[in-house]
Amino acid sequence: MCGTCGCGGDGNHMHLVTPKQSKDLKSDQMPAKGRANDQINGHEHHHHAHHHDHVHDGHHHDHHHDHHGHSHHHDHDHKKKVIEVEQDVLHHNELMAARNRGYFEALQVAALNLVSSPGSGKTAILEHTLNALKEEIAFYVIEGDQQTDNDANRIAATGTSVVQINTGKGCHLESDMIYEAVQQLQIKTGSVLFIENVGNLVCPAMFNLGETDRVVIISTTEGVDKPLKYPDMFLSSQLCLINKTDLLSYLDIDLAELKENALKINPNLSFIEVSATKGTGMEQWFSWLKEKIKQPQTQS
Repeated sequence: MCGTCGCGGDGNHMHLVTPKQSKDLKSDQMPAKGRANDQINGHEHHHHAHHHDHVHDGHHHDHHHDHHGHSHHHDHDHKKKVIEVEQDVLHHNELMAARNRGYFEALQVAALNLVSSPGSGKTAILEHTLNALKEEIAFYVIEGDQQTDNDANRIAATGTSVVQINTGKGCHLESDMIYEAVQQLQIKTGSVLFIENVGNLVCPAMFNLGETDRVVIISTTEGVDKPLKYPDMFLSSQLCLINKTDLLSYLDIDLAELKENALKINPNLSFIEVSATKGTGMEQWFSWLKEKIKQPQTQS
């Protein structure tokens, strides 16, 4: 159970999907080669069990103390426990993120954490990028979804090695999941690792994966106030890809206002307007990507 947002971590698993498997296997036939996030799951289950005992004891004591008017004391204890669990989970994640960052730096890998709402076009952008540049750049992909191997199969169809992480009830990827996935991928020096996070603009903002850059993707169909609604994600990102520009003629959206709202949150944010389906603007995105390989950057 996530101590920061209350999402369930049960049912997490990951497996390597090869280009051959994407053709031969259906989603429900994919083998699970290990449980993602075993170490932190064990840690979280410990806290969850403790919380259950606390709640159980809380019910007992609340019944006992209602006559004395002291039930508020247990509310205070509960809030304290929640804060302690949250701090512990985030601290553990930061330690594992630092390990990932050191690994990426040593191999001069550009690790890009792709974040967005569901349906923004992350996978379509990835497919277009991989097909266009796979002869020039060594790519690897980590796919994060609550269920199914659909996106991993789409990526594998491009000939790219990909690890699928299914988070079950979890709403974000965490740094030790990435570490385990990277071991399966056996990443080469000077390559690019795309981490396609779970579609969610809230919790993934809180979990550093050790990435070199965070890229937030927003589609033109989502509205100009998206950055204002989800400021933490835009604040923690270095680049904003504005996708589905081919739909602009059908929409009442002012891209200048969208950018202005994002810059209110993060004055250093860069923008690239693209259409993954039409290919518009993708060359500018490719140039940005190639610069990351020439000059690998570390997270400040």
